[in-house]
Amino acid sequence: MYAQIAPYYDLTHSLLTEDIPLALALAREAGGPILELGCGTGRLLLPLAEAGHTVTGVDNAREMLARARARLAQADPAVQARVTLVEASMTDFAVENGRFALAIIPYNTLLHLEPVEAQRAFGCIGRHLQPDGRLFIDIANPFVLEAAPHDGLLALEQIVDMPESDATVMQFSSSRLDQAAQRIDVTWFYDVMPTGGGAVQRAISRMAYHYRYPHQLELALRQAGFKLEAFWGDYNRAPFTEESNRLLLLARK
Repeated sequence: MYAQIAPYYDLTHSLLTEDIPLALALAREAGGPILELGCGTGRLLLPLAEAGHTVTGVDNAREMLARARARLAQADPAVQARVTLVEASMTDFAVENGRFALAIIPYNTLLHLEPVEAQRAFGCIGRHLQPDGRLFIDIANPFVLEAAPHDGLLALEQIVDMPESDATVMQFSSSRLDQAAQRIDVTWFYDVMPTGGGAVQRAISRMAYHYRYPHQLELALRQAGFKLEAFWGDYNRAPFTEESNRLLLLARK
């Protein structure tokens, strides 16, 4: 899924920092080791470790973990010592270094899972949490997602420079909605254009995003033994509404 676009992930997500203060606050409240599912290149994992938290990151994309390890190698040795990276699926993983006070499924990661897969993930996460451990999930508001245009047309998402390779990346997307299945099929295009001219290189990734409504998530979490504590609509913990930008859930085991 991420094999082709891993080199561009950090570049195109460099402005995604709004969730970090809330993640740090939840980590402080938890007061124990943190588990991040879908840690990717370490966008959230590294700030948590730099703040003094012990963090285990799980991801099934080898290319993304390789970039996380490269970033981690540039960090202070004390930060490196607080991080463990595990290549595994979030639906079926086993971590041997104890139980966790907080598990995080970060920005839209849960959308990659079909409902049956999400249920397995919740069960696996629950087995790795301490008694009273919490689970935080961050996804896009399903009401807003479903209402957005998904006409299959190519849309320009952003243009970013790659200073290390003297190139420019143009990121495009094309999406189709299957309302009955609650699924959005998205194709991502990354056109890499050398600044001095030359052939354009294109990387393509196709992903299915499975969106869920609050009542569906609450039921799934209850079936996995969690008790819902909060629905928030933004990173300032404002109450969730159908017009909110995000759907943030906090549950306790």
